[in-house]
Amino acid sequence: MSELAHRRFLKMHGAGNQIVVLDLRGTQTQVSAGEARAIAAYPRAQFDQLMVIHDTRTPGTDASLRIYNTDGSEAGACGNGTRCVAYAMLDDPAMARPAESGRLLLETRGGLVGVKRVAERSFTVDMGRPKLAWTEIPLAEPFQDTRRIELQIGPIDDPVLHSPSVVNMGNPHAVFFVDRDPDTYDLARMGPMLENHPIFPDRANISVAQVLGPDRIKLRVWERGAGLTQACGTAACATVVAASRLRMIGRGATVSLPGGDLVIEWRADDHVLMTGPVALEWDGSFPPEIFSAEDAA
Repeated sequence: MSELAHRRFLKMHGAGNQIVVLDLRGTQTQVSAGEARAIAAYPRAQFDQLMVIHDTRTPGTDASLRIYNTDGSEAGACGNGTRCVAYAMLDDPAMARPAESGRLLLETRGGLVGVKRVAERSFTVDMGRPKLAWTEIPLAEPFQDTRRIELQIGPIDDPVLHSPSVVNMGNPHAVFFVDRDPDTYDLARMGPMLENHPIFPDRANISVAQVLGPDRIKLRVWERGAGLTQACGTAACATVVAASRLRMIGRGATVSLPGGDLVIEWRADDHVLMTGPVALEWDGSFPPEIFSAEDAA
């Protein structure tokens, strides 16, 4: 039987980004890719990202996070999920180990992430510095200017999408800026092709963005390993950085996604801050039967 059987979880969302929070502190239990896929298939625990809290490994941090996509692959960062983890660690009766300041420092594959409460159900996450060099994205071939790279989909003389800006915000992102409503693009069809394009050796999150004004952007996202999503915090951050580098906006904007708005600020110290809401939907526990022997391996 999987060690995750009967484990309690929280089903949450951050601006529509579907999140499951699982606390494994005090155990040696690790989630396998198969177990992550099994959880994603369980109707009461379907997620865009599974946020697993482990004991801290780095002095001065409050916990270590592992982040899983629906296909079982791991992500380096998830801003919406990090806000949900902060709620769980500060407020949930079973998971909470409250910090008096309302601040936490969490360790992820993408680096250390700071988060603080700004309202009862709203948090600001310090997503760190964007990585902009082609080797850091990473790309499969050199591009000295990553503000726009040579990539398109559709006819050569009339591409549907072209010349994305690329940014790493803990995960690789390609942002296509467009002149019309992002909802008019068939991202469900184009997203998988672009996510798996050979130019992205680690695959990439694919975004279609329309700048609506000097401080507002509309965004749709195909998330690497998860598909179409209601919101993606790292994509919102990457989009504001990309738009600012192209002088389309200043150093911040409200990013409107299908699930809600996120406020993004690219500070002068190069750190990107994301502020947004969290919502608790329900808690539950994993039925043993959702995990097969293959899943537990």
